Amino acid sequence: MRLQVAPCLLLQLIFELSSCAQLQVTLGSNLKLPCLSIKTEFTPVSITWTFNGLKNVSADWPASTIIKGGGLSLNIIDVRADHAGQYVCWVKETNMDILRSFDIIVDDSTSYTFKTFEGSKIYLPCHLPPSSPVKDNAHWFKETDTGRTQLNLEESLTGDIERVELLYPLDHDQTIKFENTVLEDTGVYVCESPEGEKLSTVHLLVEVSPTPVPYSCKGFTKPWEPCHNESSRTWEPTLQESVSEFSMKLYSFLRESQPSGNLLFSPISISMLLSHLLLGARGETQKAIERAIFVPHDFHCVHLQMKKMREKLASSLQMASQIYYNPHMNLSESFTDQSIQFYEASPIRLLESSEENTQMINSWVANKTNNKIQHLVNSVSPSTQLILLNAVSFSGQWKIKFETKSKKGFFQKLNGDLVKVPILHHEQYMAVMTYVANLKAQVARFSLSGDSSLYVLLPLSNSVLDLQQVEDRMTDTAVHQMINTMKQNPPHPIEVTLPQIKLDVQSDMHILIKKLGLSSLFEDANLCGLYAEDRLVLDDARHKAFLALTEQGVEAGGASFFSFSRSHSSFSALQPFIMLLWSDQANVPLFVGRVTDP
Repeated sequence: MRLQVAPCLLLQLIFELSSCAQLQVTLGSNLKLPCLSIKTEFTPVSITWTFNGLKNVSADWPASTIIKGGGLSLNIIDVRADHAGQYVCWVKETNMDILRSFDIIVDDSTSYTFKTFEGSKIYLPCHLPPSSPVKDNAHWFKETDTGRTQLNLEESLTGDIERVELLYPLDHDQTIKFENTVLEDTGVYVCESPEGEKLSTVHLLVEVSPTPVPYSCKGFTKPWEPCHNESSRTWEPTLQESVSEFSMKLYSFLRESQPSGNLLFSPISISMLLSHLLLGARGETQKAIERAIFVPHDFHCVHLQMKKMREKLASSLQMASQIYYNPHMNLSESFTDQSIQFYEASPIRLLESSEENTQMINSWVANKTNNKIQHLVNSVSPSTQLILLNAVSFSGQWKIKFETKSKKGFFQKLNGDLVKVPILHHEQYMAVMTYVANLKAQVARFSLSGDSSLYVLLPLSNSVLDLQQVEDRMTDTAVHQMINTMKQNPPHPIEVTLPQIKLDVQSDMHILIKKLGLSSLFEDANLCGLYAEDRLVLDDARHKAFLALTEQGVEAGGASFFSFSRSHSSFSALQPFIMLLWSDQANVPLFVGRVTDP
């Protein structure tokens, strides 16, 4: 009798674990697909994921698809239209196979309902399909019983200039912001593509504003909690993963606004500045910054780990933080002490005039970047209450020197034009070079002094399409896989040709701050851990980066600024390419850039 029952139990188990789920998700959302829906005591021999029949993550999988935990889950970040399809997890056990499949449907037409009070700000979301280029902005309409009225995004419905604003013109994100809402704004709003396709519908209800609550930091003034178990081995890789993910997210934002121009930024500088600000953030602002820099909520060891990372980078990257404040402000004593402890930033009082403060800020930046960046700000507003700064300076020598004889070559731009540029050339340069299929790029690694490396990613051609294909695949996981592969391969002699370049790029930090989900910094930030007497709001944010490839090596510098006020065997890179300046010791990116016009 038992022999007859046992097969039935086994069949029942397989049936329970072999399941199929149909999921409908919206554009821009994040999705996690678990391989097993229940806990088991089995030890899988292997786990394989397929997407529409393609095994594991390959160059043909959609970008931002990440398999984690050895295959126990599959994560999709920022869902796009091409993520739609069937994902199947196949678990091979010793005595059985378990299959679980997911049919993903991407809903590109979304309906929202928002309720707010008059006088407030409200954001109405809309996204153009991510797979198509942005040639024109979407159209917004307000629908009524008598018809529809198209919104003039330069004038509000009542004629007030700029009360309704398109946040990111000519971007896939076509979200609009209503400033100072009124009761008459209640209604149905529809966002359509330039071709007339409905993208989103928003039902907005504006109600009479309640009695305003006086500003208070009650319950938010405690110091940042100490790091427990400082010797834990998990904290360092947690921060490394966060910085890498943050870096690739910044790059994706910047390339959206600059699809074909030169790009350069220092993710470590921006991350360090936001981390310093996190020290004084509380409540929802704290959570928003933690999400922005991809650290776990209440990761109390983040500041200690930032300090350790800075110390580990000291052999090649000089980094400095600074606080300038209005002498009439009573900065939190705990924030001041912890700023000194973790960021070596002792607050300095602002001077009396805007001219003096401008000169003081620019002189500090020039000094900390070895004069690579001499002019970060044009002026400092007289209403400025607080300035947070971070500056980094990198100097790395080639482990193998290039030929000293001056040579020139022709760099082919994206439009096919040829420009004559000075080049770095070596007939038998010892470097690691390989073709990375997941990125669809030829990659070369050049070792630098100070335990750092320069990675140059060369698309298959100089076309915009091939460049975009590489960039689409540049997730933090793909980059780490590339670096691990390159480190395992021995160098061999190759003929190398690189353009000598000097990039000096200022990024639009206002757009980046908004795209990172930190718009509240401009409006109603909770910085009670920094200053408890009044509300501080961000009124200026800047980031500037410099990088040069010379016969001696790589020189780079970066500065980030927040101002708050009260309220083969040959490798020729003579075409567009992407570069990563990477710290091998700290295992984080220091600078990320794109060269399309040297």
